[in-house]
Amino acid sequence: MDLPSTKPYLIRAIHQWCTDNNFTPYLAVAVDARTRVPKEHVRDGQIVLNVGYEATGRLELGNDQITFQARFGGVARDLLIPIGNVSAIYARENGGGMAFEPESATGAVNVEEGTGAATDQGDEPQPPTTPPAGRPKLQRVK
Repeated sequence: MDLPSTKPYLIRAIHQWCTDNNFTPYLAVAVDARTRVPKEHVRDGQIVLNVGYEATGRLELGNDQITFQARFGGVARDLLIPIGNVSAIYARENGGGMAFEPESATGAVNVEEGTGAATDQGDEPQPPTTPPAGRPKLQRVK
């Protein structure tokens, strides 16, 4: 019998820790065909989202997915993030949080070219990407 993943519980715990300490929780998400986010805000196959209660509506941090409503350019959008696509949750103010290895999915979307066409990822591991400058450095929570 396989045990359920601890990842959704850890995400909820770090989110609560951020909220309790008046920090702004941010999610780093690997975007693929299963992820419903505004594609125009995706950079290098990733998006970083403010998931604080002030920035979201109907936030649900479930065991399989995270859903909420957020405004982009004044327009409300419904977002859906599979738990497997979350690569980190951290506090904007100090970078404290936790990073995860995103689970690979078949049918990744090529968002750079805006085609929406699936790309073949194969079974070979992809080289790690360097996060853009200006993002906080993640730290382990003791």
